[in-house]
Formats: sequence, structure tokens, C-alpha cells
Amino acid sequence: MKKRYVTNLPLYLMLLPAMTLLFIYNYIPMAGNLMAFERFNPVRGLFKSAWVGLENFRYVFSMPDTPQVLWNTFYIAFLKVITGIVVPVFFALLLNEVGSVSYKRIIQTIIYFPHFLSWVILAGILIDVLSPSQGVIGRFFTFLGLKPVFFLGDSRVFPYTLVFTENWKEFGFGTIVYLAALTGIDPNLYEAAMIDGAGRWQQTLYITIPGILPIVMLMTILSMGNILNAGFDQVFNLYSPQVYKTGDILDTLVYRIGLVDAQYGVATAVGLFKSLISFTMLTVSYALAYRFTDYRVF
Repeated sequence: MKKRYVTNLPLYLMLLPAMTLLFIYNYIPMAGNLMAFERFNPVRGLFKSAWVGLENFRYVFSMPDTPQVLWNTFYIAFLKVITGIVVPVFFALLLNEVGSVSYKRIIQTIIYFPHFLSWVILAGILIDVLSPSQGVIGRFFTFLGLKPVFFLGDSRVFPYTLVFTENWKEFGFGTIVYLAALTGIDPNLYEAAMIDGAGRWQQTLYITIPGILPIVMLMTILSMGNILNAGFDQVFNLYSPQVYKTGDILDTLVYRIGLVDAQYGVATAVGLFKSLISFTMLTVSYALAYRFTDYRVF
């Protein structure tokens, strides 16, 4: 055991800086969760503020907006999880049928590019493009004689605008996983299918899709851990008070309560509640991944 430790000592030393940063920025701040049980006063500090127990949690769940915010968070996140699986898989199947390697690389580069842009930049672009009066989309609707849709101001349309723009930004990067899975399918299966007279659609239906189905199942199950992450960066940069009814999520509620209204204890209670639900969902998702796809973390 000692010999093994000495042999691996250089590897442990390589991990030390990363573990130090992890401890400083991820574990030490967890002490701030005490604020969820306090009437936090910045002057008195974390350990001298008045202890209120579960009062902050009772206050959160008594707020009239809480049920709607919870529903918005689950609904938007659920749509993002589902479309975040379906769209990349569909596009990966399409790219797999492209014969020209250079053309395929050009398409991949174009669709990957939005992933590397922040939501601050993309929000500015989308606000201009989706404007009902000055935007390209609004003018196109007007040209067709239709009433322009206020994508970022209509509470009925806003959640679907979030889902669509999220997929536009991320689906290209998501196709990497499924394109890699497609390369792992045995080419002999396609050759045998062609000999038997199977067309491209039949090959896709009976070879390609079953071949990547385990990866699709794995990614779907692991996505359950993000069911309460509806995308703070995106929502914060795109929403406005007129779409709070359908666009307000837990993260934006925490922001307004904690940083705008300075109710630090209440905001921490909301954040802790979200963390507990996410931890539970993540634990369940890993158990399901192990059960159905034999996925192991270690």
C-alpha cells in the first residue's frame, strides 16, 4: 500500500491545486447555508445573526408567487431537457448521412459557434432580431400581412422562446456526443443490411437508432439532475416584468429576493431548497443510469 502511494505521489501532487481551488470556492462557501436558518444581518455576520429556524422556508412557501415560479422552473427545464436530447440526436442523424467530409465540417463549425457566445451577447442580438417593430422577424410578419409576435414580451410565448433559443445555442455542441456514438457502430452491420436490400431509412431505423439508443438513454437519465436548472443567464438577460408570470424561475427569484431586496436569509432558503431537490434528482438519475445503462462514476 505504501509503495503504491509513493508511486502515485506525483499524480496526487498534480491534483492538489485543483482540490485546493475546489475546497476554497465550493466547500467553504457552503457555510453560507446557515443564512437559510437566520435573520441574517451583514453587520452582525454569519455566526451572530438571529437564529429563526425554518421561518425563512415558511415565508418562501407562503409567498403567492412561489407555486407559479416552481411550475415555471419545472416546465421550462423539462422542455429544455427533452428538446436538448431530441434535437441533437435528429441533427446528428442528418449529419451522418452527409457524404462530403468538408461540407460536414463546415456545417458542424457553423452550428457549434453559438455555444461559445455568452448569453449577454446573444441576448442583445435576440432583443434586436425579435423586436416586433424593428426586428427582422417582426418586419417579416408585417410583410406577410400578419400581426408581429412579441416573443420577449408575450407571457404566452416567452417560455417557448426560451426553449427555442436555448436549443439554437446548444444543439450543435450536443451533437458531438451522438456523432461520436455513431462512429462506434460496426460498419459491417450496414454492409449486411445493404446486401439484404435495406434502404437508408431502414438502416437508420434498425441499425443506427438502436446503436445509439444506450447513449441517448444515458444522456436523458443524467439530464434529470438539471431539472431545476432552467437557465439563469438566459432568463435574466431576456425576461422583463411583463413575462414574470410564465418566465420567472427559482434562480431569478433568488436574485431579486437576495440582491435586490436584500433578504439574504430568504434567498438562501430558496437556493438551499433547490439544491436539495437537485441533489435528490441527481442521485436518482445516477441510480437509473447504473440500472439501465451500467454507467458508473468510478
